[in-house]
Amino acid sequence: MSATTLFSIGEALIDMIPSQSGCAFAEVPAFRPRIGGAPANVCGAFAALGGRAALLTQLGDDPFGHKIAHELAAHGIDVSRVPFTRQANTALAFVALGADGNRTFSFYRNPSADLLYSASQIDPAWFRDAFALHFCSVSLVESPMKAAHDAAIHAAGEAGAIISFDPNLRFPLWPDHDALRRTVLAYLPRASVLKISDEELAFLTGAGDIEAALPQLFAGDVQLVLYTCGGGGAHAYTRSAHAFAQGSKVQAVDTTGAGDGFIGSFLWQLSRDGVTREGLAALTPSRLEQYLRFSNRFCGLSVQRYGAIDSYPSLSEMETD
Repeated sequence: MSATTLFSIGEALIDMIPSQSGCAFAEVPAFRPRIGGAPANVCGAFAALGGRAALLTQLGDDPFGHKIAHELAAHGIDVSRVPFTRQANTALAFVALGADGNRTFSFYRNPSADLLYSASQIDPAWFRDAFALHFCSVSLVESPMKAAHDAAIHAAGEAGAIISFDPNLRFPLWPDHDALRRTVLAYLPRASVLKISDEELAFLTGAGDIEAALPQLFAGDVQLVLYTCGGGGAHAYTRSAHAFAQGSKVQAVDTTGAGDGFIGSFLWQLSRDGVTREGLAALTPSRLEQYLRFSNRFCGLSVQRYGAIDSYPSLSEMETD
């Protein structure tokens, strides 16, 4: 693999997408299975634009697990390191969509196959030529998968790769919300790129304003903070530069995977331009704004379609939009 390969570790699951928007779970007449899970989605966005992406997870040796592996491969994602297990089933996430396209979730993951993925299954040699490793907080619950994250983050960091972290908070998976906050804040300093949304800021930092929160966010190895505000646009901060780009004005039908598409498309641009971990701090406001505009447009196209990976535009679509 070349140094342009993005690795992403964590859950791959089936998103059960409702056949009807604007209603509660009890009122949904039917659900359609689509592949999802934030780490898989980030790989999907990176691959949709022509990048090389590899997923690190574990799937159940069941029809849903094989469906995920088959479809991810069809989307150009490397699943050669994804084992199957009969010890647990593939995770499911049922989604209800409000009239505005926003989601609520109900998870079937107690435990699921991905949570049994262990540190012993991580080979440090995988990361010798890695561009980046991306992870989220969903799989940082106490489980073998958490230890697998520790092993992967250490190996990728030793190899000089960018470490990208999107907390991607899912409160139903964490009965103890204080434990969720502590876990995210413990892993945050290990990242070189941090993506955080306006909905997550106050919970994680206690600050209602991104500028006030930045001293907390620029902890440890963090060199770049991406702050997304949905349709309100997105900010990018280094320790010495700031950029902002307006969001795309579109009619959203499904926001599932939008944040994953944002960070996946942003990382693709860094990879395309050969930006290394050491080069993040030198990114200029004009370059950051260019990256933000591209990723906002990527998400604007995505949310007009249903699903996550299936909704991501190709590079040719981006260039002709």
